[in-house]
Amino acid sequence: QLQNKILILTICAAGIGGTFQYGYNISIINAPASYIQVFMNTTWLERMGVPLESNMVLLLWSFTVSAYPLGGLTGAVVAGPMAIMLGRKMSLLLNNGFVIIAAALSGFSRMAKSFEMIMLSRFFTGVNAGVSMNIQPMYLAESAPKKLRGAVALTSASFTALGLVLGQVVGLRELLGGEESWPFLLASNVVPALIQLTALPWFPESPRYLLIDRGDKESCISALQKLRGTSDLSAELEEMLAEQAAVKGQRAKNPWELFQNPALRWQLVSIVVLSSAMQLCGNDSMYFYAAYVFQEAGIPEDKIPYVVIGTGSCELITSVTCNMIIDYAGRRPLLLGGYIFMAGWAIVFMVALSQQTQISWMPYLSMACIFAYILSFGIGPAGVTGVLPTEVFDQMSRPAAYMICGSLLWFNLFLVGTAFPFIVKSLAHFCYIPFLVVCVCTALYVWFFLPETKGKSFLEISEEFRKRNFKTKTRGGFYKGPEEIKTTTL
Repeated sequence: QLQNKILILTICAAGIGGTFQYGYNISIINAPASYIQVFMNTTWLERMGVPLESNMVLLLWSFTVSAYPLGGLTGAVVAGPMAIMLGRKMSLLLNNGFVIIAAALSGFSRMAKSFEMIMLSRFFTGVNAGVSMNIQPMYLAESAPKKLRGAVALTSASFTALGLVLGQVVGLRELLGGEESWPFLLASNVVPALIQLTALPWFPESPRYLLIDRGDKESCISALQKLRGTSDLSAELEEMLAEQAAVKGQRAKNPWELFQNPALRWQLVSIVVLSSAMQLCGNDSMYFYAAYVFQEAGIPEDKIPYVVIGTGSCELITSVTCNMIIDYAGRRPLLLGGYIFMAGWAIVFMVALSQQTQISWMPYLSMACIFAYILSFGIGPAGVTGVLPTEVFDQMSRPAAYMICGSLLWFNLFLVGTAFPFIVKSLAHFCYIPFLVVCVCTALYVWFFLPETKGKSFLEISEEFRKRNFKTKTRGGFYKGPEEIKTTTL
């Protein structure tokens, strides 16, 4: 069907230069890590005449790695104003400028004998990912029909997983992961950016943005006709006009205004809890452990990168599966199931790690846990978390909500990246206890406080939260639970 074709092509055009870049740029930095550290040392030696001490090389490398989440945080903060002033589509297009600058910096870094260019390049790459992680789900969910909204917005997670796997593949020694080719590997992120710059201009802007933010009904109808391939849009247009009437006279809100507004209390608590849990649940730390566990299981060292690709593929398979079932299963069951399973696997993983040297088959159990943990994360939390801010906030609050979500996501990524080595050092085999606590508390929060949003219009969801927000005034003790859970998760 033509309407589905245009919608699918819009999803692909937005995804390839959007959240695909987030996954791709997280994984391409792993393969050349040792070569870049050698490059830092030799560059310093040429400049100063003395080599760097090993802990200084490590410090410079950690600066390079942490420049990415720092850029992501910056991108998340600028994404809100960009989405309001430039529109969703134009923001995604201009966002490619950051990647083009980053690719030029990293591509010429060896020629210029400057490791500072790599650090700066990682910062700009982070800015690009921070913007796209916020604007792409917003753009797609606002462009999708109600019955497909979850599946369409969730493609953001599928593109992240696809980027992760392709980054691992391109980073193999046989491709661009060798000692001679690492500048090309770091600059290869310019290709998806150029694809998006060529493809996305042909597709329409978000109809909701055109009508509610711009007040341009003609362009909205034209965009809807392109996306739906039909001229019978009366029901959908009526729903949008009702939403436009509900926010009439309001302007786009700032993040701090969301915290001050009692009518948005539960929506805000929900996205704070879930966005924080997404990074604090320990999924990314599983990748940290993967190589060690695979080595213990007796996999030859030169074959480990190929097995690690399997872990990325797990996330891709589950996010695509989640895509297919989200509008049937609903948001709550997927989130709840994901966190409950992750809590269970965290316990098994810690037991397996503690018995790794005593029992011969334990490394294989640890290996199974890594795959199972990543599968559980992919089936629910990975995708559903990004869909919720679009569904639980109205058009005027949505960009600010994504700014809060994105800032939390990147801050917690930085926090976990910094703290995890120390957690491993102090808790050893039981390093997953903090993650286990986060998974259990988040599952409890979802069970008790998060309403289902499947198949409901944005106004129906707002009404459901409105009842919840103003019921708390008559029942004083009702709010204590989530506040407690919120602090545990953060």
